[in-house]
Amino acid sequence: MELVLQVDDPEAVTRAAQRRISEDVDMQAEERAQAESAVTEDTAEALAYLVDPFDLVSEVPGVELQQASWSSEQVDYDPDSPDWDLDDDDVDGDEEEERVG
Repeated sequence: MELVLQVDDPEAVTRAAQRRISEDVDMQAEERAQAESAVTEDTAEALAYLVDPFDLVSEVPGVELQQASWSSEQVDYDPDSPDWDLDDDDVDGDEEEERVG
């Protein structure tokens, strides 16, 4: 599965991730500081903090998540470009990739 996302408001994504971190009562202070720093510096980190791959597929019958990995890159989306052929089999079926653009 490959997901291509367009982030229209990076600040909103960052704020949402910061809010989730601040509401996590089980998070230790050192871990909280590291998470806050990561989501503030990188929108992809904020998005990764907000999106749980297990939640995306947990209710799909006949599907069990075996592995999820994240990678991101900023790109200019051009739907006419051959680089955006979403039917391409470049990605192993057990992985999930995310592009932030």
